[in-house]
Amino acid sequence: MALNQELGPRRVTVLGSTGSVGKSTVSLLEAAAEDTFDVVALVAGRDWQGLAAQARRLKARHAVLADAAQYHALKEALAGTATEVSAGPEAVVAAAGLPADWTMAAIVGAAGLPATMAALARGGVMAIANKESLVCAGEPVLAAARAGGATILPVDSEHNAIFQALDMRDPAAIAKIILTASGGPCRTMTLAEMAAVTPEVAVRHPVWSMGAKISVDSATMFNKGLELIEAARLFPVPEARIEVLVHPQSTVHGLVQYTDGSVLAQLGTPDMRTPIAHALAWPARMAASVPPLDLIALGKLEFFAPDPVRFPALRLSREALCAGGGAPTILNAANEIAVGLFLEKRLRFLDIAAVVDETLSRLGAPEAADLPAIMAHDAAARSEAGLIAAKRAALV
Repeated sequence: MALNQELGPRRVTVLGSTGSVGKSTVSLLEAAAEDTFDVVALVAGRDWQGLAAQARRLKARHAVLADAAQYHALKEALAGTATEVSAGPEAVVAAAGLPADWTMAAIVGAAGLPATMAALARGGVMAIANKESLVCAGEPVLAAARAGGATILPVDSEHNAIFQALDMRDPAAIAKIILTASGGPCRTMTLAEMAAVTPEVAVRHPVWSMGAKISVDSATMFNKGLELIEAARLFPVPEARIEVLVHPQSTVHGLVQYTDGSVLAQLGTPDMRTPIAHALAWPARMAASVPPLDLIALGKLEFFAPDPVRFPALRLSREALCAGGGAPTILNAANEIAVGLFLEKRLRFLDIAAVVDETLSRLGAPEAADLPAIMAHDAAARSEAGLIAAKRAALV
């Protein structure tokens, strides 16, 4: 690893350390040479056992839970260590604002927005895996990064791939960027088959190992819709020049086409440790213990256009992005509510997109000039989506 150790260990905070991306980040920190990283804070939702184990192994200075009810359990689990323990939403934001050189933002959903903003305000590098922050509050997030002197690095495999292939010296030379999608477990299903999809089927991703919510988003392709909005925030390319292709092998993670006809692609074994390691060591590189890509064994690379009838999420996401204002916030909030109800088996699979569509139709694209307005739109959309979903559920 080529980090500049003359400056001392890189101070690291992981927001969402017990989730899928957080665990991959922790595994890289553990595998690194001693004194490469100094773990300032680990933040989790309510998994006090997982957090305590991580804090002990990494000798974290702070361990924080969002769920205040689990404070005493975490405190007892870390008794005898030097780790400071705290809990509650305010403690999460406070931990995010502690001095650090590098922060992983991996708290799922809009709930991660306040901590993301706090980390950006104190500067450093922000490795952002919580795409909802950029989707819901794109301009406030980017403005906070500018004000705090923070650098945002994308960790989603697709955006990280684009970042690696993108030549920012001449944005006018970029013809388009292409995000790839595995297609998820429903890629080859008919609409009739999709209507019968259960949570157990939807979370069974054919390639990636992810949490339940993001796995369902992959099955509906809302994950790719949110990534499309995120790409428009991150890169100097308008919506019309951002393309999505279904790529079942999940080997080509992103492509950039230039005006001279050149297409640069980033390829790799489908493992989140690769983009995380890229962001963790940036601008250097580090080993990630990921199996090397074997193109001969792979044999073929396939690409297909997404079906807009079976996967309306892409259309809805583009419409929300183009509408602007609070529309992307409303799209994300409605989707979170619908996915949550689906996972509880209180809503049908195909109704997820229908609930989002109807919520957007009812609430439109209100102005969203600042964070309070955005949070208000988020709350309104959750309430409206819940009512819409309840009516649909009653028809089952």
